[in-house]
Amino acid sequence: MTNSKQDRPLDGWRILVPRGGPWGDGVAASLRAQGAVPVVAPLINFAPTTDQAALDVALAQLAGGSYDWLTVTSATTVDVMFAHRAVVPRGTKIAAVGETTAAALQAVGYEVALVPEQDNSAEGMAEQLIAIETQPRRILALRSEIAKPVLSVLLQEAGHDVDSVVAYRTVGVPVTDRIKRDVENGRINAILITSGSVAAQVREQFPEIPDETLLAAIGPRTAKDAGKAGLPITVVADKQTVDALIDAVSTFTLPHAADELAP
Repeated sequence: MTNSKQDRPLDGWRILVPRGGPWGDGVAASLRAQGAVPVVAPLINFAPTTDQAALDVALAQLAGGSYDWLTVTSATTVDVMFAHRAVVPRGTKIAAVGETTAAALQAVGYEVALVPEQDNSAEGMAEQLIAIETQPRRILALRSEIAKPVLSVLLQEAGHDVDSVVAYRTVGVPVTDRIKRDVENGRINAILITSGSVAAQVREQFPEIPDETLLAAIGPRTAKDAGKAGLPITVVADKQTVDALIDAVSTFTLPHAADELAP
C-alpha cells in the first residue's frame, strides 16, 4: 500500500484561492487532488473599462485580422476577452506574459504562441517579441487601467505599430464575514497571492492574519508587490505557475497539526 500522505501532501489544509472563474475552478481542482480543501473567495474582479467604445473597436479589428500579435499581460484580460467572446483569427499570434496567463488563455480555447522563457514581465515579453519580429508589426496590447504602458512603449521604440487599449479596471471584491473570521481565527492555513492587486486586497480585507498562516506568492515579482503592500510572504514559487505555487506550499507541514496530535 502506498503512503497516502506522500500522494496527498496537503491533507487537512484549508487554502484560500483569491480568484474565481475558470481559473479559480482549475486551482481548486489541483488543490483537491493534493488533499486540500480549497476556499474560493474572489478578492478582485474586473470592472468594465471607462472607454468601452475603444475596446469594442479594438476587438472588432482583432477579429477582422488587423493585428499580427495580441499581447496579454494578465489572466484578468482573458476573463474580459472571454466575456466579450473575443475572436482571435489564425493569422494573429498571442503572447502571454507568464504561465498563469497562458493557462487562462488555453482554458478558454485560445492558442498561445509566446511565453517569455526567463523574465515574466512586460519588459521580458517585449524583449522576446522584438527578437522574433525584426520587421514592423501591428500589435494590440490589451492592458488594465493601472498597468504602466511599458510594453507598448518598448515595442513602439523598436518600430512596431502598437494599439494600447485598456481592457478593464481592477476592483476589490469584499469577502463574506465568515471568510474574514476564518482567516482571522487561523482556520485558513494558507492564502495564495497571485498578483499585486490580490496582495493589496489581502492586506486591506484581512488586517489581522495569524503568524502561522502561510502566505504564498506566485513568483518573485508578485512577492515584491506583496512586500510593498506590507504582507509578510512565507514562500515564493520558483516559477510563475499554479503548480509551482501549490508545490511550494506542500513542502510545509500543516500548522497546528503537531499540537492536535499531542496527548
